[in-house]
Amino acid sequence: MTVSTQERITGGLLGLLVGDALGVPYEFTSPAQIPARELIEMAPPTGFMRAHPGVPPGTFSDDGSQALCLLESVLERQALDLDDFGRRLLDWYEHGHLAVDGKVFDVGMQTSSALLELRSGTPASHAGRSDERANGNGSLMRVLPLALWHKGSDKALATDAMAQSLVTHGHMRSQVCCALYCLWARRALDGSDAPWDSALACFRALYAQSEEARLELDTNIVRPDTTEDPPGCGSGYVVDCLRSARDCIAKSHSFEEVMKAAIALGDDTDTTAAVAGGIAGLLYGVAAIPERWRTALRGRDLVEPLLGRLLSRMREERR
Repeated sequence: MTVSTQERITGGLLGLLVGDALGVPYEFTSPAQIPARELIEMAPPTGFMRAHPGVPPGTFSDDGSQALCLLESVLERQALDLDDFGRRLLDWYEHGHLAVDGKVFDVGMQTSSALLELRSGTPASHAGRSDERANGNGSLMRVLPLALWHKGSDKALATDAMAQSLVTHGHMRSQVCCALYCLWARRALDGSDAPWDSALACFRALYAQSEEARLELDTNIVRPDTTEDPPGCGSGYVVDCLRSARDCIAKSHSFEEVMKAAIALGDDTDTTAAVAGGIAGLLYGVAAIPERWRTALRGRDLVEPLLGRLLSRMREERR
C-alpha cells in the first residue's frame, strides 16, 4: 500500500511521541525485568514497578517536549535559530512549555547543566558540554522534527542537525549521530528501499576522510571495516541509542514490533522507543501506529497545532 508524504510526516512525529510515552513507565528497568512483549502497553501489567508512578499512562516526557520546542522554533523562525531554540528549551525547563499538563520530569543531567548555562547568559551555541563523556542521547531524541521541516540540501540538513545538538550536547560524536539520523529520516520520508544504507553513504560522501565528523563516524559510530557493527543496547549513550533504533527497525515488520523490541532492551526505554518510533512512523505511516496507542497519547492539544502548521507548509510548497 502506498503511504503518502503527509501520512509519513504525521507518522514520524506521532511515532516519536508514542514511543516516548510508551517507554516512560519502563525506564530504568533492566532487560530481564521488562514484561513479556505481548504485555508491553501504555499501562504496564498489574504489579509492575513503574519508573514514574505519578505520571499518567500515555504521557510523553522530555524527549517529546524538546522535539516540539524544536518544531515550534523552526516553524516560527523559518530557519534554525539556536538562540530562539535555546529560549524555548529554557521555557520548557522552567515553566513547562509544551510539556503535558505543564509538568516537567525526567530531565537528563547534561541537558540540565546546559540549560543552567543558558540561564546564566551563555550563548546557545556554546551551552552544551563538549567533552567526550558528554555523549548522552539528549540531542538525538529531539532532532527528528528538523528533518520533517527541512527543505534544504542534504549538507544543509546535516549541518543544522549537528548545530541543534550544540545547545545541550556539544561533542562531535553527538553531532554526527544527529546528522546521520536526520539523513536516515529524510530517506525514510522519501520512501527509500534502504534508508539507513543510503543515509550512511550520503554522510560519507558529504564529509571527507580527514574531517573530524567522518573520523567520529568511522571510529566510534559505524565502522567501515566490518560487515556488522556491534548491536545497540538500551543505554543512554548516543551511539547505543542510534544503533538500537537501527537494529529494532531492521529486525521488525511493523510499528508495534519496533516499539516492543525497543522497550525490551530496557534501561532508557522512552528515548530508545522515541528515536526508533520516529523512523518507524516515517516508514509505515500514521495508520500503522496502533489506534489504542494513538488514542491513549496525552498532550494532543500541544501536538496538533504544530503538526497542522507543518502539514500546511508542505501543502503550500506543492502549489
